[in-house]
Formats: sequence, structure tokens, C-alpha cells
Amino acid sequence: MRTEVRNAEEMRELGARIAGLLGPGDLVVLTGALGAGKTTLTQGIGEGLKVRGPVTSPTFVIARVHPPLGEGPALVHADAYRLGGTLEVDDLDLDASIADSVTIVEWGEGLVEDLSEQRLEILIESSPDDDRRIVHVRGVGSRWSDISAALI
Repeated sequence: MRTEVRNAEEMRELGARIAGLLGPGDLVVLTGALGAGKTTLTQGIGEGLKVRGPVTSPTFVIARVHPPLGEGPALVHADAYRLGGTLEVDDLDLDASIADSVTIVEWGEGLVEDLSEQRLEILIESSPDDDRRIVHVRGVGSRWSDISAALI
């Protein structure tokens, strides 16, 4: 699925729509250049999941856990940008909480796919002409076979 967003508000709205599809055990791998909107999308997902916030970039703390405000799952928000490889990802113990949480990993491509055979891979690209972002959402595994229809 491919969609365009014009600003940060629309990116958060897309995140809230994605949150409506997520539940405990789900893994989301976010890819995009610095400033592409990965954390902004995650803020929308956090709002949609109704977790305790604020959701901010975990670049310097590597991972944050946002507990649910109600009955939903917690949000584990990790940033693999500063990690040197899969061994350092293993040190985060993301697999210990993945079954009970929604886990989002920024910069996780090539590092966290082994956490789940069922995942969303989201690529955010900047438009060369303006501030728009092109968001590609790809479902991996049978759970996500109809992701395009679910997000329309």
C-alpha cells in the first residue's frame, strides 16, 4: 500500500488508523531518512492505542515503554539507529515483551525481522518537490495479507 501525507498532522492521523489494526504481539518496522516522520507516525500510533505519553524519539535512550491508559497493549518504541548489529538488538530483550505489546522499531530494517514472522514494514520517503511524505506499508505474513484494504 502506498499513500501520501502532506504534513505532521496527517502523518499522526495515518498512525492512528494503523493503531486500529494493531494488537498485542504486533511488530512494526519503520524505515526512512532522518526527519522523514517515523517518530511522528509513532506518535499517532501511540494516540490511537491510548498509551501514556508523550511519545518522543527514543534515539538516546534506545527504547521506551508506554503503558496503556486502559485495557489495550503497551507500546514498546525502540530506535536501532545507534545499534551496531543484531547482538545489540538482542540486548534490548524486545522478544521478552513482544507477545504482550505493540513493538515499533525505528531503523530496524535488517535487524529485528526475526522477532516476528508477522509484521508491518513501513517505509517513509520525502517528496523531492515539497514537504509531502510517501508512505509505503507492506504486510509480511498471513496476518497482514489484506493490509491495503484495511487502511483505505
